[in-house]
Amino acid sequence: MRADQEQASHSGLTELLQSWQRGDGRAFARLFERVYTQLKDIAAQRLREMNGVSTLTPTELLHEAVLRVVDSPMDWKNRAHFFATMSLLVRSALVDHARARVAVKRGGHAVRVTLTHADPGEESIVADVLSLDQALTKLEGLDARSSEVLHLTYFAGLDRQQIVDVLGVSLSTVDRELKFARAWLSRELEQPL
Repeated sequence: MRADQEQASHSGLTELLQSWQRGDGRAFARLFERVYTQLKDIAAQRLREMNGVSTLTPTELLHEAVLRVVDSPMDWKNRAHFFATMSLLVRSALVDHARARVAVKRGGHAVRVTLTHADPGEESIVADVLSLDQALTKLEGLDARSSEVLHLTYFAGLDRQQIVDVLGVSLSTVDRELKFARAWLSRELEQPL
């Protein structure tokens, strides 16, 4: 796609997001028709990271995420903000599904392990997802912007310039926050819970 066509596509998406926010239900339908494949790819990527442990399909996972936003559209800044938010909602739906599986298998008690000492198998992969989610939640409480930069990079797949646009900060700030978040997360996941 040429740069001018891509820019027109991005601005069209932003217009749909704004129309949806103003209450235009048709804008919601047109928006998801345009981005459905991309969002489904994000869901499929998250499921691949689970190594086939989750019983959800990409479609089911995406629909779970969409249900979380359909009744209360946000103040979408732009296309990148939308995809970052949807990626976070996909992750949240997957974590909720993992928690439910652990609760059923263990009578309601979550299994807690470190990533470096986990035994292979379904239980350890589910526990890894939960451990990562706990660490990201803890980081969010300590340094919300670093957590957001990390999420936008790894879960939403945004590049550094897109993160600058979404957060309204400088490129050097994004680099600094990402460096801190990576180091903190690595140290946090090495510690026994």
